[in-house]
Amino acid sequence: MLERIFAALGLLVCVALLVRMVLPERQRWAVDHHARRFWFALQGTAHRLWHWRGHRRAAAREADAAIRRARGEATRDGNVVRPKSFEKPRKPH
Repeated sequence: MLERIFAALGLLVCVALLVRMVLPERQRWAVDHHARRFWFALQGTAHRLWHWRGHRRAAAREADAAIRRARGEATRDGNVVRPKSFEKPRKPH
């Protein structure tokens, strides 16, 4: 069964290359251009599917770090948040 699938794929590639050789030069360029665009789109999709968990974890880690920084360096007075940098004297310009 697997041998027939590989044989069919090989035959399909050979027929596609034969058709490409028969085409005029301008159409061959167009076919090559579309094939390249399809290949790059397929690569990008495969990359996104393969790495989506890692990117999501990194984004969650960065968000948690930003929340920790925001909570730790400020004092609260009711619903008013005053960062500690506001307590320092301002420099004259």
